[in-house]
Amino acid sequence: MAINKAMRIALKALSYPDLDVKKNYKLHRQMTNVAHPYIKPKYEMWDHKVSVGDYDIPVRVFFPPESDADNRVLVFFHGGGWVIGNIDSYTTVCSNMANMTGHIVVSVDYRLAPEYKFPTAPEDCYAVTKAIFENADTFGVEKKNITLIGDSAGGNLAAVVSIMARDRGEFMPSRQILLYPSTDSDHSQTSPYESVRENGTDFLLTTKRICDFIDLYKSSDEDLSNPYLAPILSKDLSNQPRTLIITAQYDPLRDEGEAYGKKLYAFGNEAEVYRMKDALHGFISLPKHFVHVKRSYELINQFLNNESSN
Repeated sequence: MAINKAMRIALKALSYPDLDVKKNYKLHRQMTNVAHPYIKPKYEMWDHKVSVGDYDIPVRVFFPPESDADNRVLVFFHGGGWVIGNIDSYTTVCSNMANMTGHIVVSVDYRLAPEYKFPTAPEDCYAVTKAIFENADTFGVEKKNITLIGDSAGGNLAAVVSIMARDRGEFMPSRQILLYPSTDSDHSQTSPYESVRENGTDFLLTTKRICDFIDLYKSSDEDLSNPYLAPILSKDLSNQPRTLIITAQYDPLRDEGEAYGKKLYAFGNEAEVYRMKDALHGFISLPKHFVHVKRSYELINQFLNNESSN
């Protein structure tokens, strides 16, 4: 359904363009938990921790009703601007994901900014992914069937973990799925992406919020040019996983996500980019019967099964 005039007015009212996220991020976290309460899924679920130094990273493992013998795994990184969100607020999303893909889903509760600034989040996500790869044989999981997936800031983290894996040479994912990802650090009015200006004020996620999130996330201004924060700034994107990127039409992050797919392709990688018509940022958190969610899982399953999306 296209966004009509009445819906646009409602969205503008909900966008709160003047709300200072930097001063109210704790309130945002509370609102997110209220909007997406923890509801125990119908299917099997297991809470675990992955030790990194003196810190244990919580993970939540979701099992589909009928799991394939080779135990295909999706390693999931949640969205929320690196500042809000957690494995509880994404439990319904991950339960649906396990059910609709037939994959085991491992949701990573990485540490959030500003308490833990960059590069804590990507290092946490890298550590959990490394542990999954190192223990794949023990649990009967084929490494080729381990896929990274994330939405928004989580899509950013999936892309970053893939670059880190290439750089460090300890493991290498064969696939990654990036849902409306953040890939750049410039969301000012001089941004090279037209979607920042087209969709930056009236569609829930505003450019002001994005800039506030990045200010809370970065440790210094030098981080803004670091490809582990803004992967599209990487001078070398060779040897990256096969990639599916799904963007949303009315999303300020739309163009940078699509540009990342083009840059991956330019460096010789296999990359598919699909723009979800009439969709807003964050749509994967909608109930699973919504058209954008159903279409996304059609694309995701085709990608995971090496089928054409045409």
